[in-house]
Order: sequence, then structure tokens, then C-alpha cells
Amino acid sequence: MRTIAMGSAELMDGFSLLGVETFPDAKPEDLETLLNGLLRARDRALIFVENYLTKDGIAVLDEIRKEGGDILITEIPSLDSPGDYQSPVDHLITRVLGQSAL
Repeated sequence: MRTIAMGSAELMDGFSLLGVETFPDAKPEDLETLLNGLLRARDRALIFVENYLTKDGIAVLDEIRKEGGDILITEIPSLDSPGDYQSPVDHLITRVLGQSAL
């Protein structure tokens, strides 16, 4: 199983210290290429993705999120504005349980 992190160079520094495979200053197309490669190779992976990479509506990312399986993707906020980040799970919890649940 691969453990991978993609995002800004500053954020990737911390992950690389932990021995995680990193992609500093990644672009959305880099994420798309990586995900397609993982699917083709049938690799298992845990991927930490800085949230700016998921904004462009990458089809393979949406497919992996819907189907689940051997690739687990979690978004992480940027170092610049961690307080501005809201995960997709937050929106689901709010919709189901109400704002007070957060």
C-alpha cells in the first residue's frame, strides 16, 4: 500500500519528514494522472490531498469517491487558511443532523 500526499511544497515538507511519498506543488492534472495510474495498476493507496487540488471536478476523483475500494482519499486544508476549510463530510453532517452537530 502506498501513502501519498499532494499539495503545496510547504505542506509536503512535513509529510516527507514522515516518509510519505510526496508531490510538492502538485496541480489538479497531476492528481488525475496519479489516480488513473493507481486504478490501472490496481494499487492500494491512502492519499492526502490539499483541498485546492479537488476544486476542478476531476472525473476519476469523483468515481473513486463514489465507488470506494482500494484508494482512500482525504482532503487537508492549506497552511495559509486552515480555518476557511470545510470538508465535504461537514456539508453532509449539516444536512443530515443540522448545524449544531458540528
